[in-house]
Amino acid sequence: MIHFSLAREQLIKPLQLVSGVVEKRQTLPVLSNVLLEVEATELLLTGTDLEVELVGRVTLSEPAEAGAITVPAKKFLDIVRSLPDDSIITVKQDSERVIVSSGRSKFTLTSLPAVEFPSIEKSSDHEEYSIPQAQFGHLINATSFAMAQQDVRYYLNGMSLELSPGMVRTVATDGHRLAMSSRQVEGLNTAEKKQVIVPRKGILELNRLLTGGEETIQIYLGSTHLRATTSDFSFTTKLVDGKFPDYERVIPRGGDKEVVGDRQTLKSIFSRAAILSNEKYRGVRLILSSGNLIVKANNPEQEEAEVTVEVDYEGPELEVGFNVNYLLDVLNVISGEQVKFILSDANSSALITDFDDDATAFVVMPMRL
Repeated sequence: MIHFSLAREQLIKPLQLVSGVVEKRQTLPVLSNVLLEVEATELLLTGTDLEVELVGRVTLSEPAEAGAITVPAKKFLDIVRSLPDDSIITVKQDSERVIVSSGRSKFTLTSLPAVEFPSIEKSSDHEEYSIPQAQFGHLINATSFAMAQQDVRYYLNGMSLELSPGMVRTVATDGHRLAMSSRQVEGLNTAEKKQVIVPRKGILELNRLLTGGEETIQIYLGSTHLRATTSDFSFTTKLVDGKFPDYERVIPRGGDKEVVGDRQTLKSIFSRAAILSNEKYRGVRLILSSGNLIVKANNPEQEEAEVTVEVDYEGPELEVGFNVNYLLDVLNVISGEQVKFILSDANSSALITDFDDDATAFVVMPMRL
């Protein structure tokens, strides 16, 4: 019979993260629950939706009774959230119920046996990699916005993770735009290039776990699953069974028109023009001339926006249309002060990079307006 006590501040963060994995609408009632397990002086909290699984670990300072039980994830989290910051919380199993108490508050929750709680199968054969959390977080943040959401081409509803000797690369595309980022990682021991597709939910959950510090994250890559562990968490996700597109063919080569501008200025210019763009298609026209960029937008109500800005450009006049949301998404993840656009003509994709960091590149397809 499980029985343990701990401070609210120890419980709140791992419980929030683990509950984030649990889907609200479940076919199996036990999947709405979080699994609580006490082993020696450690509490394990597990949430899963059968696609991803997250295990949080908390060290208990008080003596505890070992055991395992599941409780409703949302209700348990709401109870813990509602208690004062300095609370001590006691959880005790009482036959088929679980009693959560703190101070003068007492809550009795329904529970389901731990044996009913499913576990994602872990592949025994896997390769192991060690990557600094800050670098891995940068790779995900730079590319995750370009993942497809519910595309019939299921292999686009995720991110390509590529590991090769000394380098990690992430690539995401929804067919209209593409984001690619590479980082050198010292001591990344892999004999050959390995590429897998991590599903969208797996990427978003993984990103929530990364602290961004110097601490490393261990990646275990099997044939059907990826497992990532830090000192506090163990996260497992199924991989997408499919082939990611040959993204090298999509990256435009030989663009002869180079535009350099201030990132914040361009961001505000595009945001301003977007106000009067077509709400459905979000198209804006970029009109380039020597040292100058005009951004135009209009909508079915015959309303128009026109904004002009100075840019570093020497070349022939060019007019090209883009989805303004795609341009803003790129400018939001670039961190440098200046951004570089490489264009060739009105029918070709734009290649966009941070002026000081071409290890991350973005491709945006043009629109006919």
